Amino acid sequence: MPAPRILLVKLSSLGDVVHLLPAVTDLAERMPHAHIAWAVEPPYASLVRLHPAVARAIPVPLRALRDRPYSPHAWRALRACRSTLREERWDYVVDAQGLIKSGCVARWARAPVFGPDARSARERIAARFYDVKLAVPRGRHAVERNRTLLAAVFGQSIASASSYGLVAPAERPPWAPAARYAVMLHAASRAAKRWPDERWVALGRRMAEGGYALVFPGGNDGERAHAARLAAGIGPAAMAAPAMPLLEAAALLAHAAGVAGVDTGLTHLAVALGTPTVGIYSATSPALTGLHGEHALNLGAPGAPPRVEDVAQAIGIAPVPA
Repeated sequence: MPAPRILLVKLSSLGDVVHLLPAVTDLAERMPHAHIAWAVEPPYASLVRLHPAVARAIPVPLRALRDRPYSPHAWRALRACRSTLREERWDYVVDAQGLIKSGCVARWARAPVFGPDARSARERIAARFYDVKLAVPRGRHAVERNRTLLAAVFGQSIASASSYGLVAPAERPPWAPAARYAVMLHAASRAAKRWPDERWVALGRRMAEGGYALVFPGGNDGERAHAARLAAGIGPAAMAAPAMPLLEAAALLAHAAGVAGVDTGLTHLAVALGTPTVGIYSATSPALTGLHGEHALNLGAPGAPPRVEDVAQAIGIAPVPA
């Protein structure tokens, strides 16, 4: 019997993509000969390829079309993706995102489509795209919801702790500190998710006194300028990272001694790479979508961001007497 060919659909964002990885690990352990492909937005294709069980990442450029709706190149790229999904042979298609857009992409593949039922999907109408609709309890963390969905599709049980399964890049970026360093993920999509600058500076100074170098990444020019201001407030032990692709960011995180970060995708990626990580929550609850795994610790809650002392202790720096 030929190995089953499985298409997973989880398009974005970075945190959501990371949350599906343990379910891929489960699937590979129970079906080691399966051919697993993943339909994903192009910026995250390099990340899913770090999982050894993913035989193929298929870029789905929906965001490019949203940003440039009149671009002939964007439309050609999307049509090419649709043709790829339609022409391949699939035995199973699983939409693990539960959105209308992901349901549409799943239907492009000519195979039975599995997904969450209307009560379980993030957008109820998405369930209309699925041939087989499965109940996934809403009260579980997103990682466990994904594991539950795939286990139900393939008639499996979940018996082990979650494992992200990534193979981390072997070398740190050439510009990264040669000494022990920590990564400070200060940037977030919404201002409410951010931690006050004075707390980052205070934490950075304590970590510098503890022998750490500090790296502040930023995803765009504004975030990198902000990172430079924070680094300047800490002193020579801190630096703002240059612009870098996602794989280089993964290398930076994988070789760090520790990470502290707000509610953003890179903080979840740090956990997936096995780096001790402290999540700083100010506007969102970590209960269902917070950091998940043995290397993770979540601090704070909506309206109650953690103190510098709490983060410093969590990341391994003793508090400095007042």
